[in-house]
Amino acid sequence: MITENDLHVSAEYKKTARLMGNQFEITVVSGEKEYAMQQIATAIAEIQRIESLLSTFREDSQTNAINRMAGVAPVKVDREVFELISRAQRISGLTQGAFDLSYGSVDKRLWNFDTHMTSLPDKETALARVKLINYRNIELDEASCSVFLREKGMRIGFGGIGKGYAADKARQLLIAQGVASGIVNASGDLTAWGTQANGESWTVGIAHPDHAATPFSYLKVSGMAMATSGNYEKFVLINGRKYSHTINPRTGLPVTGIKSVTVFSPYAELSDAMATPLSIMGVRASIELVNQVPELACILIDDDNHLYSSNNIHLT
Repeated sequence: MITENDLHVSAEYKKTARLMGNQFEITVVSGEKEYAMQQIATAIAEIQRIESLLSTFREDSQTNAINRMAGVAPVKVDREVFELISRAQRISGLTQGAFDLSYGSVDKRLWNFDTHMTSLPDKETALARVKLINYRNIELDEASCSVFLREKGMRIGFGGIGKGYAADKARQLLIAQGVASGIVNASGDLTAWGTQANGESWTVGIAHPDHAATPFSYLKVSGMAMATSGNYEKFVLINGRKYSHTINPRTGLPVTGIKSVTVFSPYAELSDAMATPLSIMGVRASIELVNQVPELACILIDDDNHLYSSNNIHLT
C-alpha cells in the first residue's frame, strides 16, 4: 500500500499543548509525518524552556527571583531575559506606560474576574493598589546583566508579552531546523510563515467581539504575526455592564471604550505587547501611534461597534 509519506506529499501536521497557561497549537507543513512531529516536539520543548524562565507560578523562575528581591538588591538573569525586559521597557516608553511589566503588583483581590466578583472597588482603593506600577522603577544594568525593582512590593509579570516571545522563539527554531512553512498559535496570538500545504497563503478570519464564531473579514498572514485583546475573552458583569479584564495601570480600573484590538506586525512578541496598551490608549491615540510605526498595523472595534483600522490595513 502506498502511503502519503511514500509519495512525500506535503500535509499539515498539528499538535496542541497546554503551555504558559494557554493553549498552544503548532502546525508544520511537511511531506514526512514523523519528521513533522519531531519538529513540533522540539518547538514545544523550547516553549517549556521559556516558561521555566518567565513563569510566576514557578518558585525557581527568574521572574520570581527578581520579584523576591524587589527593593533589596539586583538579580543577575540570563541574557535573553534581560533583553526581553529591555524591549518591554521600550514599548512602555512608546505607549507612555500603557504597557508595563510591573502590573504584577496589582493585588488579585482588587480584580479577580470570577463569579464571586459582584461589585467594583472605589477609585481611591484602585489607585492605591496601582501605586507600585511604574516601569521607570525597573532598573537594568547592562554590564552585570541584572534587573532591580526599586520599590519593595513591586512585581513584574510577562503576561502581556511572554506568549508572543515564546511563539517567535518556537518559529525561529523551526525555521532553523529547516521547516519552511508553519504556524505557532498561542491562543490566538500567532505567527505564520511559508504557505499552506496547498501552496496558498495562510489566512485568518477577523472575528467581531459580539460574534466571535463568525469572521467579518479575512487577512493573509503569511510572514506575519498577530495578536488580539478583547473584552469578550475574560470579564465580569456587574449591574448589567461588562467590565474587561484589561486594567488601566494608571487608574487601576477596567478599560472601557474598546471591545477588541487586533495587532499585526512581523513579530508575535511585538503584536502581543501592543494589543493591550492600544485598548487602554483609546481609538484616536492608538491609530495615530500605529500609523507612525513601520510594519505595525491594527484593527479596533469600539463599544458602539464602529470599526477602525490603521492606514496599511486592507480588509476583504
